[in-house]
Amino acid sequence: MTAKTAGFVGLGLMGFPMAANLLKAGWDVTAWNRSAGAAAELEQLGGKRAESVAALRDQPVIVFMLPDLSFIEESASGLLDEWRSLAPAPGTAVVVMSSVSPTGVQEFARTVHSASGGNAVVVDAPVSGGTQGAQDGTLAIMAGASEEVFGRLLPLFEAMGTTVRRMGALGAGSLAKACNQLIVGTTTAALAEAAELAERSGMDAAALFEVLAGGLAASRVLEFVGPRLAAKDYAPTGPAKFMHKDL
Repeated sequence: MTAKTAGFVGLGLMGFPMAANLLKAGWDVTAWNRSAGAAAELEQLGGKRAESVAALRDQPVIVFMLPDLSFIEESASGLLDEWRSLAPAPGTAVVVMSSVSPTGVQEFARTVHSASGGNAVVVDAPVSGGTQGAQDGTLAIMAGASEEVFGRLLPLFEAMGTTVRRMGALGAGSLAKACNQLIVGTTTAALAEAAELAERSGMDAAALFEVLAGGLAASRVLEFVGPRLAAKDYAPTGPAKFMHKDL
């Protein structure tokens, strides 16, 4: 990919820092967000604001970072109508970085292919690493795309993440993310049970997690969740409904 130009839809807890990192990497980013505040803040960082998703119709790459596929389909409806009237440039890429179902994103791709006259391709590229990874630009990005399309989009992904892999064809990225969420969700639940068991037995949960971190139970989830459980820090880092949706 030669032109570092992209549209970006969704400037939430994950989307905003991801778009900001694209700007830091020298990308020309035009963004749309439902609430104007985040878009205005991105403008202060050098981004541009789109009046609608449809206004992104000529962007060579359009990234969607919204809570679910239903939000993406709704927000993209005007864009697809534009493309039905006048097809986009061949090779236009629609990059779904949200966590969605493999079959759902494949169906969405068929809709995009039809609406664009076959000129636009959908790539699923969900991420892992949470808000901290999004801010630091260290996300793990698991993509489902052809080798050719993945190669074109690699500079985009590398501006937002440090572990970037093509997992297979369209839908493979979403399947990999489902596996990720299965591990993260069950490990988090197991850590909560372990903390409760330890405390009911009079054991210091912080000491327990420290010693576990030195053995086979060590993990990034333990590293992140363990200290918060020991400190009884239950401040949410994201809606539980999203994890439920992912699983």
